[in-house]
Amino acid sequence: MSRPFILDPLFRNLKALSGVGPRTLKHFERLINDERIFDLLAHKPIELIDRSYTPTIAEAEAGRLATIKVQVLKHTPAVRRNLPYRVRCKDDTGTLDLVFFRAYQEYMMTQYPIGEGLIVSGKIDVYRDHPQIVHPELIGDGTGEAPKIEPVYPLTQGISHKVLLKALRSALGFAPKLPEWLDPEYKKKNKWPDWNKALETLHAPQSQEDLDPNTSVRSRLAYDECLANQLTIALMRHRQKKLHGISYTTDGPLKTKLLSVLPFSLTGAQIRTLKEIDTDISSKSRMMRLLQGDVGSGKTIVAALSMMNALDSGMQAAMMAPTEILARQHYDSLKTLFEPLGIRMICLTGRNKGKERDILTGQIKNGAAQIIIGTHALFQDSIEFQNLGFAVIDEQHRFGVDQRLKLSNKGKGVDVLVMTATPIPRTLALTSYGDLDVSVLDEKPPGRKPIDTLLFTTEKIQEMIEGLKRQIEKGARIYWVCPLVEESNILDVTAAEERFQILESIFGEKVGLIHGRMKPDEKDTIMQKFMGGDLSILVATTVIEVGVNVPEATIMVIESAERFGLAQLHQLRGRVGRGGDKSYCFLLYKSPLSQTARERLSIMRETEDGFLISEKDLELRGSGDVLGTKQSGVPEFKFVDLAIHGTLLAAARDDAKLIIQKDVKLTTPRGEALRTLLYLYEGDQAIQYLQGG
Repeated sequence: MSRPFILDPLFRNLKALSGVGPRTLKHFERLINDERIFDLLAHKPIELIDRSYTPTIAEAEAGRLATIKVQVLKHTPAVRRNLPYRVRCKDDTGTLDLVFFRAYQEYMMTQYPIGEGLIVSGKIDVYRDHPQIVHPELIGDGTGEAPKIEPVYPLTQGISHKVLLKALRSALGFAPKLPEWLDPEYKKKNKWPDWNKALETLHAPQSQEDLDPNTSVRSRLAYDECLANQLTIALMRHRQKKLHGISYTTDGPLKTKLLSVLPFSLTGAQIRTLKEIDTDISSKSRMMRLLQGDVGSGKTIVAALSMMNALDSGMQAAMMAPTEILARQHYDSLKTLFEPLGIRMICLTGRNKGKERDILTGQIKNGAAQIIIGTHALFQDSIEFQNLGFAVIDEQHRFGVDQRLKLSNKGKGVDVLVMTATPIPRTLALTSYGDLDVSVLDEKPPGRKPIDTLLFTTEKIQEMIEGLKRQIEKGARIYWVCPLVEESNILDVTAAEERFQILESIFGEKVGLIHGRMKPDEKDTIMQKFMGGDLSILVATTVIEVGVNVPEATIMVIESAERFGLAQLHQLRGRVGRGGDKSYCFLLYKSPLSQTARERLSIMRETEDGFLISEKDLELRGSGDVLGTKQSGVPEFKFVDLAIHGTLLAAARDDAKLIIQKDVKLTTPRGEALRTLLYLYEGDQAIQYLQGG
């Protein structure tokens, strides 16, 4: 089934619109990150201009936004470059100057022809006792009435407000009358308009209240998007559950042996989670489970014990990590557990080349490797497993859904355990991981000491360094993290290198530097020196944010902490406090702080609860990049603000469940309309599942 014909106008290119030519097209594409008419229609107004004050020239009050009907009298071009171009106008009560800087006479004469009646709008100024408007807006030709209220939209260089409004008016003419996909009772209860009416009203706000995200118009459009998202996920989940998995033994000899040699007791949360996983993998349905656990909650040992089920059943297991450092670290820590059991384990990353790589890929293919740890190299087409049965994906938010599916498709009915140490707000989890069952490790192993979090202004950095000297004399190891500036690796590295040079001049050879642009061997060498105690201070970018485990490190310094998101600050703080010694986190910030930055740093000082922090992060930053980095696995919404529309998302999830129960093929009249909704929001994967049964 192809996309319904009725949607074709919305999928047309923006160049079909009035006022969008070859020169402006690229600017429009940059503004809305796409080229479809529907994406422009989803560009929401953020403010209003009230043009209801329409005085005569004599009545116009200085300082007010006035909209006035005038007749052009004369042009006075600038005699010098730094002087303004003036257009004198009149009405029955007096004269008014329109003032422009760097204006071209030929253009001005065509826009403001002498003798023409026009409507101009702008803030009234007085210059030498004469009223004027600097850079007015030209609203109309004087024959009609000026709009009393005009919406204001986000703009980009190359697109004026006038050009955008013209394109939007044109785009509304392309919006077809679509079939109603909402449940009639639910729509009536919420007093929601039809889809077309909602779209028209969105772009014709009459008051400040109309810009509220909870109006009936914006709620309707947000719910449509929530429903498309949740129905896509529900169809994917239904499909996954239909796929046959492998039924494993869950009390085999390797798992029993590993449990018996663990040097610690499992927490209640770990025991509960292992039971949930065992229930999944002993059934014939395929497991797709998300394991959420705060920093240091013991996810890795849960993954290790779960992999034993596959090995005890004669299958292979794989673990995929987002960075080479983390993959190598998992390999080193798991090797100490697995080697005494006679388990054959390898590590495959992008650094393995030539003959070495051929040997490793051969061991994966012939089954000589039972457990394979690696980076995204694991799901490349050239990698063949003999019989992959269980896949663990660590720090899932660094990967997209497609990558998750690619690894799970490396075998037949592969059970997948997705792990994240970045606690995910409930609403965000629904949009990104709704196809997964969820387990939560909400306990930390006993003996973990709280981390003291202290705030320092950059003016007191010298005082803090003196304190670090004393700690180093006692054998402390310290992370010093420099900020990511505007997502630029070059600036990021420069900041870290500058800090490294300053600290090296104070502490000498005890300081090391690590960043993402270094070669893997260089990074490994520095990390080994830090882990071994040859280095006391490790200056780093956020490359050490996730998973790096040095129990001896007790101090974390985060420079320009106000630039980081809460989730990222929490992850970085989690790199210390992993041993038995008291640990500290110093948040260095530059005064003065914005209100949001102040709230963020206060939350970090007050709590170590990652789940609370993630919810606060969503509140403070909206539904943007709350996981700390832009993720291909997280949908980008047009109308939905997850910090505000969480209840709509939950309602859409319940609606999607009922739809799947009653009409999984979407063949009823409402089902057919829902297919249109899925196509509108490009839920193509869900449509493919429908076609494939």
